[in-house]
Amino acid sequence: MKKILAVLLMGICTFSYAQHYVLDSIKEADPKLIDFNENTLKFADDSPYFAYFFSQLDSLYSGDKKKLHVFHIGGSHIQADIYSNKLRTYLQNMNDVSISQRGFVFPYHLAHTNNPTNYRIEADNEKWKGYRCSRRDSVPWGLAGITAVFKDEVDTIFVKSNYKNYTDKDYCYDKLRVFYNTWDDDYEVRIIEENLVQESFTDSIYSYTQFNFKTDIDSVAVEVRLKPDRVGQNHTSFHLMGMEFMNDEPGIEYTSIGVNGASFKSYNRCAYFEQQLKLYEPDLFIISLGTNDGYTYHFDDDKFRENYEAFIQMIQRVNPECAILLTVPNDSYFKRKYANKNTQREQKIILELAQQYQMAVWDFYSVMGGLGSSQNWYRKHLMPRDRIHFTHLGYSIKADLLLSAMVRQWEKTTNRPEESLLTHFKTLDE
Repeated sequence: MKKILAVLLMGICTFSYAQHYVLDSIKEADPKLIDFNENTLKFADDSPYFAYFFSQLDSLYSGDKKKLHVFHIGGSHIQADIYSNKLRTYLQNMNDVSISQRGFVFPYHLAHTNNPTNYRIEADNEKWKGYRCSRRDSVPWGLAGITAVFKDEVDTIFVKSNYKNYTDKDYCYDKLRVFYNTWDDDYEVRIIEENLVQESFTDSIYSYTQFNFKTDIDSVAVEVRLKPDRVGQNHTSFHLMGMEFMNDEPGIEYTSIGVNGASFKSYNRCAYFEQQLKLYEPDLFIISLGTNDGYTYHFDDDKFRENYEAFIQMIQRVNPECAILLTVPNDSYFKRKYANKNTQREQKIILELAQQYQMAVWDFYSVMGGLGSSQNWYRKHLMPRDRIHFTHLGYSIKADLLLSAMVRQWEKTTNRPEESLLTHFKTLDE
């Protein structure tokens, strides 16, 4: 069996970067690696929020032109945007009307950290410094939870909405938002090719400048320049908090928010998070936090519950009808030595909160095998030595598992034949 799996993994690795559905192959090779009975959306049957969300998703799948917005938040698992991007691609490739705008992104390269591969934002990195909410920094943070700070006189940011993405259609946009500290007046932001711009304006409530273009584009150059009367004077820094690629196309928009090392406490430090989330009113919010909250010798159950509950309540303030999927963190090892028992304590709290708020849970901790199971995933080359993160193939399997759980619940909620939707997604050429 080990030899069969090793050969299989070698074969899968050659095409996993093309975003293929790999879960069936893993199931055949090593069925004991994953507890498929646990791979469900627990409590979704009793959730009016998920009943409504799946009815809307089903309508879009049937060809109705409407918008649905999915938010997915986490730490390093989501910043990498490997498994979240695979889910994004699955959903946006399901028919001709399912791909919407790329939406909100962050230029991680400017903050000197890993950027998702499906878009590209570049500048002179030596002129920029990154500050993230998971560290002992103190700068303005918004929805991204990370800020790139510029103190020099001028730089050009080259923005591409398509890079190594697998969507059937390219992401184009006719509007671009640049989120920054608009309350300061030391810098100006402009588009280099001025003839592209139809109009622009600044919104001081949500802290962005928006450029409306005369046509659809997929790349543009943005200049950040210190105003002439500030040169040689004391001035504030430019704090870039994110960008948004926008158009009016219907379909599914999938926004991933991730910061390496982030916990609930980290995002609580983001003063403009809730305010900027109001711009979007998500239809489904997937919470994949908890790994970093539990990575400690002194885990506080009550504090974790308090932070988690406050985050749920914040989402509901923004959209009371939002379906919220609580995900239990994966099994991990503490200091690479000990299976982290704090995850079991988080699991109990997450299951209780889901029932309390009539939401659903994807219990990935149980799906992958519970306490100590990350060692098995590591032995199968699905996790690196830290047994916290996953390999590219591991993340691909994780995406397939979550898709399977979501689609089965979708079939059940809308009375579609079992496996009918899942069969469709397995045949998508991503």
